[in-house]
Amino acid sequence: MVMMKLKSIYSFFWLTIVCVLLAMAKMPNITTYSLEANEVSEVMQTEDSFDKMMDVLTHQRCMNCHPNDNIPKQGDNRNRHYFGMARGEDGNGFQATNCHTCHQSENNVNSGVPGAPHWALAPASMGWEGLTRTEIAVRLLDKNINGNRSHEELVKHMTEDDLVLWAWDPGVDANGVQRTLPPISKLEFKEAVKNWFANGAIIPTK
Repeated sequence: MVMMKLKSIYSFFWLTIVCVLLAMAKMPNITTYSLEANEVSEVMQTEDSFDKMMDVLTHQRCMNCHPNDNIPKQGDNRNRHYFGMARGEDGNGFQATNCHTCHQSENNVNSGVPGAPHWALAPASMGWEGLTRTEIAVRLLDKNINGNRSHEELVKHMTEDDLVLWAWDPGVDANGVQRTLPPISKLEFKEAVKNWFANGAIIPTK
């Protein structure tokens, strides 16, 4: 009887160990959970940075100079530029109607004419008018049409170029009314651009 009881106890003991081992084998690894959480967080941060960056790039302060019809736009309503202005050969208009005739290196507070260094239309290949955010991003990253710019060069252009940053210092219009600013601050935009590129410049599929 004693031997039978011992065998039962041993059997129960080993069965318990086997069950515990099987249960542990099926349990999710805590490290795996942690990695998955980090991956989800990175994706969310990347998409948030993308959205913030695109909120600016699709704002009229940027879109007015990124037309697809070679006609610069003006104002919050994105009206066609006065005086029949057009791109010309180098994005600066034509000899008689050159951009720099009116647009100087800084805003003119008296006339309301905006200004910034190297004022000009964006290259025709960088025309964003009418494109979706995804299409703009694809065009932005394509070295064949973005001026052969690397990610590092794009970050520098978007966060340091005086003409790009003019969007947060657009001055007043001819009526003395302050022009509309982009929906996020200059600092937020710079951080969004840097974060998006730092995380691989992934274009959301949504």
